[in-house]
Amino acid sequence: MPSGVPLIDIVRRAVRRWTSLPRKGFTIRTYNLCFLGFGNVNRTLAQLLRDRKQELCDSHGISFRITGVATRRLGWIADPNGLDLAHVGRTLLSDKSQEPNRDPLTVRNWLQAAQADILFEATSLNVNNGQPAADHIRAALNHGAHAITANKGPIVHAYRELRDLAAAKGKRFLFESTVMDGVPIFSFFHQMPTIHLQGFHGILNSTTNVILSEMENGLSFDAALKKAQQLGIAETDATHDIDGWDAAVKTAALITVLMDVPVKLEDIAREGIRELTTNAVRNGRRDGWPFKLVCRAQRVGNGVKASVAPEKVLSSSPMGRVSGTSSYIYFETDLFPGLAITEENPGLYATAYGMLADFVRATEPYSKGTSEGGSRFL
Repeated sequence: MPSGVPLIDIVRRAVRRWTSLPRKGFTIRTYNLCFLGFGNVNRTLAQLLRDRKQELCDSHGISFRITGVATRRLGWIADPNGLDLAHVGRTLLSDKSQEPNRDPLTVRNWLQAAQADILFEATSLNVNNGQPAADHIRAALNHGAHAITANKGPIVHAYRELRDLAAAKGKRFLFESTVMDGVPIFSFFHQMPTIHLQGFHGILNSTTNVILSEMENGLSFDAALKKAQQLGIAETDATHDIDGWDAAVKTAALITVLMDVPVKLEDIAREGIRELTTNAVRNGRRDGWPFKLVCRAQRVGNGVKASVAPEKVLSSSPMGRVSGTSSYIYFETDLFPGLAITEENPGLYATAYGMLADFVRATEPYSKGTSEGGSRFL
């Protein structure tokens, strides 16, 4: 024992050294992370990664550095040695105009300059064709990086192509945050082999849920929408939400992946909440049958019949009890007649968590000491 050093201090040091080591069987690997889009979701993800950094290392053998950030305002920023995200964040929040960094000009060049291992794609939804997010994911997979997205568009418009490309490249294409924030819907079904999904119904758009709740309290549609915008729940342009596009895209994503039936958005009967009057909404709640924007899908022969529309639901039913920014989905399978998931008032951290969980899943083959393999849907 070193002279003058109490035994208890030696024990404490030994415990600290032991607990700082990764679990047996893990190999620590450092991953280069790239963020395409650095708005609320990816910024929250960056904070969550920092908060969970030690746990990721200790429990999963994962270390990381952020080597790329790309935004419309800043352009393409890359440094394989690691970026100072605090500086990036301050620049984005600054009122000072800044000339975007146009070098390296393309997604592919940016990924190469950042030596990317993981792409977190969180750009805006394009309901028409899923672009440019689909091209971003394609570029990442061709570069040799795992691709993780919170964007629903590529799932609806390019899922099979991107899934097959990921498998061919031995990488992962993951998207848990696209439906119900970070609730593990896709990975849940991945853990249920040979289960066949027959149909589902639920409430998947929180913005319309909030607007309808405010209309029940007497606000007009326009006033309820404005309040949702002031609360930061609705976008400045809330067309995708109130006209049912967001719910339809989520419905199409679930059908495409979990039911393995390609579906076009135009094949989903879609009606939003724009035409509902305050009187109708208030009377529905008074009578015990509140309006909700309901997503439905059901197998019919070799296809699927799907819809998104306002419906009156019994107030005491699970859907009738969904309020605020909460979501609900009920699955019908061949072996389980009913499986329901309710998400209570999630925040940005829930969406960010879905991407973090996908990051861990993407690295699992390496962390567990097995060879890196291809990808199914998860």
